Amino acid sequence: MKNFGIALVTALFIFCSCENDKGNDNNENEVSENVSSFKEVGTITIGGEAAAEISAYDETTKRLFTVNNSGTNQVDVIDLSNPMSPVKIGAISLTTYSGAANSVSVYGGKLAVAVESTVSKQNYGKVLVFNTADLSLIKEITVGALPDMVTFSPDGKYIMSANEGEPNADYTVDPEGTVSIIEVNKDYAVTTLNFAGFESQLTTLRTKGFRVSKTAVSFAADIEPEYITISADSKTAWVTLQENNGVAKVDLASKKITSLFGLGYKDFNLAENAIDISDKDGAIAFNPWKVKGMYMPDAIASYSVNGTDYFITANEGDAREYGSYKDVERLKNLNLDATIFPNASALKADASMGRLNLISTEGDTDTDGDLDELISFGARSFTIWNGSTGSLVYDSKNDLDKRSNDLGTYDDARSDDKGSEPEAVVVAKMGKKQILFVGLERTDTVIVYDITNPAVPQYLQSIKTGDAPEGLLFIPASKSPNNRSLLVVSSEGDGKVKFFQPDLL
Repeated sequence: MKNFGIALVTALFIFCSCENDKGNDNNENEVSENVSSFKEVGTITIGGEAAAEISAYDETTKRLFTVNNSGTNQVDVIDLSNPMSPVKIGAISLTTYSGAANSVSVYGGKLAVAVESTVSKQNYGKVLVFNTADLSLIKEITVGALPDMVTFSPDGKYIMSANEGEPNADYTVDPEGTVSIIEVNKDYAVTTLNFAGFESQLTTLRTKGFRVSKTAVSFAADIEPEYITISADSKTAWVTLQENNGVAKVDLASKKITSLFGLGYKDFNLAENAIDISDKDGAIAFNPWKVKGMYMPDAIASYSVNGTDYFITANEGDAREYGSYKDVERLKNLNLDATIFPNASALKADASMGRLNLISTEGDTDTDGDLDELISFGARSFTIWNGSTGSLVYDSKNDLDKRSNDLGTYDDARSDDKGSEPEAVVVAKMGKKQILFVGLERTDTVIVYDITNPAVPQYLQSIKTGDAPEGLLFIPASKSPNNRSLLVVSSEGDGKVKFFQPDLL
């Protein structure tokens, strides 16, 4: 992607008002920050692998709550009053609840924790709500199987959880994937929605790239919600259905799933989408290849520009691997149509396309037992979509991989899989600008863009993080413990939480 006007953006003044002065333009306490200059100011290690996945911040207590499943299942409590010297001060154990945390969210002195059952992932999960000050339990709420993500609505009236509903190891039990809506002000009354009502639309959805496994017990059971974003007005939510290559739109007032969007395919044979496809070619080389990618997004964020809603996806990709069942296979082990791929033998070489992991159950368009199309996992990009129609507005093409390579963090060993592997996206309003942070799990990098114009994002900065960044959290200056914007990056590979701030102007 070309770097349009970076000098102007680098000089951008960011104005963040104090919380007590919201809406009062005459009394704003303004902080001027250089949005292109985030630097690490602090770090804390809370454990080993899987120790630091997702974090949430409580501005009242100046505490950070971070999922820690590296040893016992718990949420660690970190004093963040000084971001340059964070200190772990406690933990909330989840062993009492026979569960393990997957996600956390905070609003108004309340901490919501998404908890999967440790008895069986296929059992109903829970959302636990704790007081952020004394860590006491406020409410225990039953939701669908395997709640993978939880979030408060911006107005604090709702808690939502994405309940993935993964099958067991031998695929004999596959609970329905669901979305739960919890009404905070109605004693945490919960409504859990499934996707059965959309089964009649499957034929149309398939034409738009929506994917349902050929071995699915049912349409509703095959849907696997992954991540949620809620609009600023707390009226609409969008939910990624990662393995299905789709996004669901939810109306919070009526508590109904109103739309399913199939996300289609990305053509890696276009020059602007060129990828490094082999981990055995002895080089990092971005070239066009005759293969498509299913977007299969993990994290999702949203924002509004001039009254139009947009959602943004981190197009990670994900295989289904349960016991003996798997839908991933290297290209060299699959049969290719001889007419469409007359050079199949050459393509199957390790230094060519042979090492590429494909979705083995997709691409046989004429059902004759060989592949007519090559479909891979993920799009190696972030994408901005229209929130009403689900239509594509902008895709970052191969910019994430190339920026990682420029930074020296690109991992060639992942070229055959999903490249830099976009995992997380967060949008922050900074002054009059909308800033996007994209976390890349396999290149240990966060890349920053100005997305004020959703059709023409501008690259700002690349940031080196901890190992395998999983969760991104932006704390605006108005809520930050030191009145400066904070980017919090939680990395599950090394159990580190790192804190980044921009320079003052």
